[in-house]
Amino acid sequence: MRDKLYDSPEAALEGVLFDGMTVMSGGFGLSGNPESLIPVIRDSGVKNLTVISNNAGADGFGLWMLLKNRQVRKMISSYVGENKLFEQQYLSGELELELNPQGTLAERIRAGGAGIPAFYTMTGVGTVVAEGKHHEVFEGETYIRETWLRADVSIVKAWRADAAGNLQFRKTARNFNPNMATAGRVTVVEAEEIVPAGTFDPDCVHTPGIYVDRIVKSTINEKRIEKLTTRPRPPAAS
Repeated sequence: MRDKLYDSPEAALEGVLFDGMTVMSGGFGLSGNPESLIPVIRDSGVKNLTVISNNAGADGFGLWMLLKNRQVRKMISSYVGENKLFEQQYLSGELELELNPQGTLAERIRAGGAGIPAFYTMTGVGTVVAEGKHHEVFEGETYIRETWLRADVSIVKAWRADAAGNLQFRKTARNFNPNMATAGRVTVVEAEEIVPAGTFDPDCVHTPGIYVDRIVKSTINEKRIEKLTTRPRPPAAS
């Protein structure tokens, strides 16, 4: 078995980054972001990136770092959200944006990992999403054709990984990460915990190790809360 374990996030990304590349980055909001690998991409200085991710982080966190550093040429994503920097760069024409319905984005990534170049969906029919896309009628309903998404590198955040590259994700952090792990030519995983091969029951493996090329223990695990909502504590009973 080829050794997939690397000593640091820098080592895990060494030799795979280049200008003009396409990067898939896991995460949904601030959950499941590859927090340790994104700063390495920022510090490498690579530019003209196409980044495939549900969103682009938040102020000071996640993919926001790459936007701030003017390294991203194009975002393929689903949610702009409250990211003011994302909004400013798009409206100024500095950043190209390919906006996808969220389910379509997920399926395009899954198709890329499964080797399916195109598929049909009703989502977006009759809207700007369908402009310029091939239409087809099946059983009296109109569908539009969407194409797969693949990347030069997928960066993924896992909860646990074993030495063979088998992955487990925890709760909401599972989000886009398993599909992206299958759709990268090189898949680099940062895991909160690395365990010996054979630790996982096979039924509990979310992503098989055959999809994973490099693994590193994560160095940043902030797990920020995007919007903290609290309520006043009720008065104590007398």
